[in-house]
Amino acid sequence: MEYAILQNQLKMPLVGLGVYRLESEEEMTTAIANALQNGYTLFDTAQMYKNETQLGHALNTACAKREDLFLVSKVDNGNQWYDSTKKSFMESLEKLQTDYLDLFLIHWPGQNKERTLSTWKAMEELYEEGKVKSIGVSNFEISHLEHLIENAKIKPMVNQIEHTPYTHNEELLSYCKKEQIQIMAWAPLLRGNMGNPIFVELAEKYHCTTAQLILRWNIQQGITVIPKSKNPDRIAENMNIFQFEISQEDMKILSSLNCNHRTSHDPNVFDF
Repeated sequence: MEYAILQNQLKMPLVGLGVYRLESEEEMTTAIANALQNGYTLFDTAQMYKNETQLGHALNTACAKREDLFLVSKVDNGNQWYDSTKKSFMESLEKLQTDYLDLFLIHWPGQNKERTLSTWKAMEELYEEGKVKSIGVSNFEISHLEHLIENAKIKPMVNQIEHTPYTHNEELLSYCKKEQIQIMAWAPLLRGNMGNPIFVELAEKYHCTTAQLILRWNIQQGITVIPKSKNPDRIAENMNIFQFEISQEDMKILSSLNCNHRTSHDPNVFDF
């Protein structure tokens, strides 16, 4: 496993398992057991996913050592603001059967700057109290990050965004690199839309699958990926991406496919 080093020197795995839409206890338990067997230690959930309880149960059932795990969750949009962020965080700990998180994120910025700062203040305090080892944001654009950094005591350590060959903002990546904000890519596998002939041709060249190619494209940029799967073969496949390297020429070909095609809300206008 390779790691990203956050601005506070915390090591974060470059590959993790996203558990979005893993809702039944049975499928969560099976997926987590398979993931642990294949070397996964980072597990990404969110209050919004309504499955923190299932993840906590699955990790407990697997007898996973807490110190070996990197657990990530996000404050639900409806739980933002100072008091409800604090309260919902403690509820997340209880559901996940742990006394701390490794990373806690603001799920969406929205358009209310006061709400963002209020939520962030709560997260800073949770960090200072040792209840979470790192704090960050999700779906934040440069304008959101600039406002937060200008008014925060602690800079966000991670920005979890959609980042694929079809959707990547080089200006945002450069800004985050300058500010030492680690990028984590959600839905890195294009929600299964990997039939592009360029993907197929390059996957054949590197003797890998199209999924492995796209994940490798991300991690060669130092970006953490959290592909979601409950299929045992794909869980294993998604971790097996450290045995080959994409040439710089082919990296540029993949990057040239960018068409700013978002598969979710536009953070610049989305509110809640």
